[in-house]
Amino acid sequence: MLNRVRDGMAAARIDLLALPPGDDLRYVTGFSPLADERACYLFVASDRALFVVPELNAVQAERYIHVPFLTYTDAAGPSPALASARDALGSRRRIAPGDTMRADILLLLQRFWPDAEYVPASEVLAPLRMRKSPDEIALLERAAQTADRAVEAAWQALAAGQTESTVARAGEEGFRQAEAAEVTFTIVASGANSAYPHHHTGARMLQSGEPVLFDFGSRVDGYCSDITRMAYLGTPPPRYREVHAVVDEAVRAALAAIHPGAPIGEVDTAAREVIERAGYGEFFTHRTGHGIGLSGHEPPAITATNAQLLESGMTFSVEPGIYLPGEFGVRLEEIVVVTDRGARVLSSLSRDLRVSD
Repeated sequence: MLNRVRDGMAAARIDLLALPPGDDLRYVTGFSPLADERACYLFVASDRALFVVPELNAVQAERYIHVPFLTYTDAAGPSPALASARDALGSRRRIAPGDTMRADILLLLQRFWPDAEYVPASEVLAPLRMRKSPDEIALLERAAQTADRAVEAAWQALAAGQTESTVARAGEEGFRQAEAAEVTFTIVASGANSAYPHHHTGARMLQSGEPVLFDFGSRVDGYCSDITRMAYLGTPPPRYREVHAVVDEAVRAALAAIHPGAPIGEVDTAAREVIERAGYGEFFTHRTGHGIGLSGHEPPAITATNAQLLESGMTFSVEPGIYLPGEFGVRLEEIVVVTDRGARVLSSLSRDLRVSD
């Protein structure tokens, strides 16, 4: 993996990569210490690599990271170890810190290389992480299976008088029964709350005659799931059925646009044109999707302005939505893998509206 990273560094003219704990470090090494206030950096240069790590994390990290360590205690702090790293690595013209590095830890890094130009590490790692291996895709599929189980469990808990939080807890239990390693979010948005794309699940009671949106996510061996489905308590009125059908048509149009060599922007455009033709264009207020892998949101962004070409092995969400403020919202989300034959959807759960009495 370090050889692939170094090839990417050379192409991007980056002299030194500095990765903090997080998904990039896990991708490169298979391990990440806890991300907290203690400075921690994997330094990768063309000719050497070093790991600056708090002493309390060093023994565990040694099982996974096989480069020289520079450790420090809480009492001493990271500066002496960083000074040693600077002496070993020398002057560097262009440094790429990890995109999720804490500001205080980045500022500390800049004290030791004050004259360098700093650019995002995603210039190196995003192209690598966007194309998933068969093993990564298998983990994403396993994560998707846990999300299917969670949505089904939440559907079973639907009833007028239940709170959003109660239904969300049923989804969490579904994830646990499916052996998800981590539940990352369980959004349940009822009634007019479903018109908020990122609603915060709360104590609102579900009522008959309204929709319920489920947006659930988990991790399996570090890889993420993300799914959105809709239900309706009672008999859905024609207006709701119309909007739901338009969103589902937008999903199908986006899926049909996915094949290797197609510009990513065409996927967003395909979904957006369906919604615009139906007269709801102003109510589709976000991109059509986002990349997914070790991170719940990662490149590529599925936007109309993204001219990057799709490649086999890319994985991302397709999740168009219509949000009518004060009334309701509808979003339907699939995670897809780009294959030589087009899009492969990882969920086995129907997008049909679930109607509950």
